[in-house]
Amino acid sequence: ELRDLASKHPNLVLVKLDVANPSAITDAVKIVEGKLNGTGLNLLINNAGIYTPTASLETVDAEEMIRTYKTNAVGPMLMAQVWMELTMEREFSSKAARESTEKGLSCSKAAIINISTVMGSIEKTPESFFKPVISYRCSKAALNMLTKCQALTYGEAGILCVALHPGWVKTDMGSQEADLTVDTSVRGLLSVLPILSEKHSGTLLNWEGKAIPW
Repeated sequence: ELRDLASKHPNLVLVKLDVANPSAITDAVKIVEGKLNGTGLNLLINNAGIYTPTASLETVDAEEMIRTYKTNAVGPMLMAQVWMELTMEREFSSKAARESTEKGLSCSKAAIINISTVMGSIEKTPESFFKPVISYRCSKAALNMLTKCQALTYGEAGILCVALHPGWVKTDMGSQEADLTVDTSVRGLLSVLPILSEKHSGTLLNWEGKAIPW
């Protein structure tokens, strides 16, 4: 489906990437750097994630927890680290952030968006615990903490860091019993991105821009 989309839109460039593999991230960043031709990168969206529906407290094991953390929490951390080192620090911060005429933080200036979930909210857990999915919940709670730490660290370089919950979406991961269509979720997220500012940095918001408690 992605290759089909790329064939219809020449400005869409596909790059192979496994976020659980540090060397693969480095290789992908080098390819992207070549494509950017020195123009800089203003927006990084960490969207990769895995979900094991059968991971209850009775069944989940160490291997499953570690595998999920590697993709859902460690992956976004490494992506930001490598991009800051190879792209953002040299290109992103200087070109996207410093040369921008906009004041404050924004996605059009420089931003890291981590796709998280309400299932990573400790306060909201009782509302959705009919699906325990322990490894997914714990890894996304870790991603939320990572987002807060990134906001406090990278904000000094003019980079906005926000976690977004796309909703329960009808995808291979979300299944057809989910509430939202892909179109509704994506349109919502696209309407939220332009309104994000420094007051949202380090927060968790849903696809409608509403704050979700930690």
